[in-house]
Amino acid sequence: MAAVRIQQKVQQHEQHVQRAPKKKKKRNIRWTFGEKIVFVSFLAFALYSSVTIISNQFTIYHVNKEVQQLQADIQEQQKQNRDLYAQVQELSTYERILAKAKELGLTLNENNVKVVQD
Repeated sequence: MAAVRIQQKVQQHEQHVQRAPKKKKKRNIRWTFGEKIVFVSFLAFALYSSVTIISNQFTIYHVNKEVQQLQADIQEQQKQNRDLYAQVQELSTYERILAKAKELGLTLNENNVKVVQD
């Protein structure tokens, strides 16, 4: 008889467990005013930092782009300068100057020539 009672109690307990579904306890989180202030401050700081970093990267990108453009301009100007220097060297040869002078009707007077050294 004791075994029957124990078996009935076990069955009742199983039925009770099956009938009553487990309720999930919902934790109601209460944030204090100070915690809310800290959370909002952190979000504001994160947003400000993100915007500042993106702005700085954008500025750096444009400055680098300008630097590259200036370097390209400098290289182009140096190329032009080298070309003009080569042209000056070609046009200032003694033979060419003498030919131009004769073409314009000038004559070479050896007594009037002064040598200048660089």
